[in-house]
Amino acid sequence: MPQEPGSHSRYSRPVRALWVTLGVISLVLGIIGIFLPLLPTTPFVLLAAACFARGSARFHTWLVSHPRFGPTILDWQKHRAIPWRAKVFALSTMWVSMGTTAWFLRARPYASLTLIGIALAVSIWMLRLPTRAPASRSSSQS
Repeated sequence: MPQEPGSHSRYSRPVRALWVTLGVISLVLGIIGIFLPLLPTTPFVLLAAACFARGSARFHTWLVSHPRFGPTILDWQKHRAIPWRAKVFALSTMWVSMGTTAWFLRARPYASLTLIGIALAVSIWMLRLPTRAPASRSSSQS
């Protein structure tokens, strides 16, 4: 099988091991992010895919073929944008969970303000990412 230009084979074994290690760490953080609203899942999974692409063709193929994570990675590679629904879902669930947690921590104003600050920073970052508009239905209605 021919190697693509820029593939992982151009790196030495220790550098590839470092890329794989960073990919595993990113993937673990992404998986944790499924359950913790403070960690965004998608950016960590995309980072893991980029690391695996440089470190291990086998891990990269596994991640891109994964039924849960693969479509997100392929969508990003094809469109270089986050789907509108995913962005809305991520922002709304983050604000509900962060707002609820900040309210429960209202006796500790610094903790509440810190959570709101984190949510605001993540929201600004996410809103600045390119958004892929939902598929137009007008062509199917004609």
